[in-house]
Amino acid sequence: MQTTPQQRIDENTKAGWWGNRTIYDLYSEAAKRPDHLALIDPANRATITDGLPKRLNFRELSQHIDALSIAFFDGGIRENDIVVVQLPNIIELPITYLALARLGAIVSPVPVQYGPHELKLAIDKLAPAAYVTLSNLKGKNLSVDHGLLFMDSCLVFSFGDQIADGNLPLALSTQKSSKHWQTYIDEHPASANDIFTICWTSGTTGSPKGVPRSHNHWLISGISSLDAANLTHRDVLLSPFPIVNMAGLGGFLFPWLLSGGTLVMHHPLDLNVFLQQIADEKITYTVAAPAVLNMLLKQPEIMAAADLSSIRILGSGGSPLTEWLVDTIQSEYNIPINNMFGSNEGMSLSSTVIDVPDSANRAAYFPRYGLPNVQWKSRISKMTKTRIVDPDTRNEILVSGKQGELEISGPSVFDGYWQSEQDNAEVFSDDGYFRTGDVFEIAEHPEKSMYYRFVGRSKDIIVRGGMNISPDEIDRLLAGHPKISAVAVTAYDDEILGERVGAVVVPAPGEAIELQEISAYLLELGIAVFKLPEQLRVVSALPTNATGKVLRRELRPLFNEKQPLT
Repeated sequence: MQTTPQQRIDENTKAGWWGNRTIYDLYSEAAKRPDHLALIDPANRATITDGLPKRLNFRELSQHIDALSIAFFDGGIRENDIVVVQLPNIIELPITYLALARLGAIVSPVPVQYGPHELKLAIDKLAPAAYVTLSNLKGKNLSVDHGLLFMDSCLVFSFGDQIADGNLPLALSTQKSSKHWQTYIDEHPASANDIFTICWTSGTTGSPKGVPRSHNHWLISGISSLDAANLTHRDVLLSPFPIVNMAGLGGFLFPWLLSGGTLVMHHPLDLNVFLQQIADEKITYTVAAPAVLNMLLKQPEIMAAADLSSIRILGSGGSPLTEWLVDTIQSEYNIPINNMFGSNEGMSLSSTVIDVPDSANRAAYFPRYGLPNVQWKSRISKMTKTRIVDPDTRNEILVSGKQGELEISGPSVFDGYWQSEQDNAEVFSDDGYFRTGDVFEIAEHPEKSMYYRFVGRSKDIIVRGGMNISPDEIDRLLAGHPKISAVAVTAYDDEILGERVGAVVVPAPGEAIELQEISAYLLELGIAVFKLPEQLRVVSALPTNATGKVLRRELRPLFNEKQPLT
């Protein structure tokens, strides 16, 4: 299934940016080193799900991919079928992706944190052919709890020993090839322009939106990450982000396949396990949020005990880096940091050692891709055009010191949200640039005018530990609470996760409301736990503008005030 207009396919193909390699083609190239260690389970797998941690070379991995692909085929999965996949970062996750890719199926990965509320939206929007999960996630049986949501409308596949009645069992095996399966994949080759994934993003309109991206879209994102860290088959990558969105797929899955190196899984972020994996597996590349790095540097006893000697380079981003942070890690641990910025829609900016060698500039700025007469070394820079525009007039800003919305175009950028004409009409400019919703400005120093400086988000997205949360979605759900007259949620700062969710509430007349009541109400609606407000402020009225729109920027300071937490 293709959603990319043929004209765009032709243009990107002619430019040499898009080709005919699918994700499985990338895998096949990597697997030419069959004895090379390919994939490693989290060291603490036993605390996540059933089974002991596994280590697979490419020969063993190929056997598991084929066997699982046969199981999906025998279960009824065919090309263009949409399959919702809800698995943690264990080796079954990338194996499932590659097995489904062999059949030409479309993967819709969802975080394991998603609950019935989000999954019902996925069912309604996608009409999936199947759902893939497991029976044990830290003692919770997703094949029962979530599988029942899908049973009436599609197939349910599940890993584990305690799967619900009606589920089709999955297991890693070395089952021999099936003649019918082999004939099918030979007769139905996937195209690199076909959709590979429909990931999910949260916006100011509330409910999550599907983001379809082809194999070619992801290839460019993978190349960007590959070049940023100069990865080769000798590298060992540690993925601390769920491989369900841009950070995991574009940051690790595709660079792993492009490099032919080793991918080490990690879930969820556990700092002690994370540091131990770095030491034990001789990790050469990983990523960490600025808040995590800051926290580590302020705990010298932890850093003194950690063995980071194998790391060649570190990625970070999602929130501003400081010159102190980049310089300290470089000078004290000899680890350079790349400043990364991206989105599920395919936006990819990289302030890397190769393009921005000065650490102070790398911490503060991003290259202005597409600027005439300025050459960068990274391949993504030659494919991408960017600009910042005035949010009111939509005129391009060409002077420093004036903030505007970043717009971007290039072969990594998606073609539009899944079956969402209204959103698509608003999110692209007339000449095809993606309106990111992120606020940047041209660097003020004349000698640095080839750089952008990140200012903040114009959209009200809350980013909690790398997971995007729409405040509008939570607002709408809480508006139905009988004790609440008005409500608005906002982000507040957190040293570990970057941001957390806070709720500002106007109680109904004569009512009092507590945080526990809000949590219980949202959980009853089936919302994912990571979206729950963690602090509450009670006010007499919400701040609004002349048109009645809530001014969320005035809510955030409420959570920085020294007052008893409600």
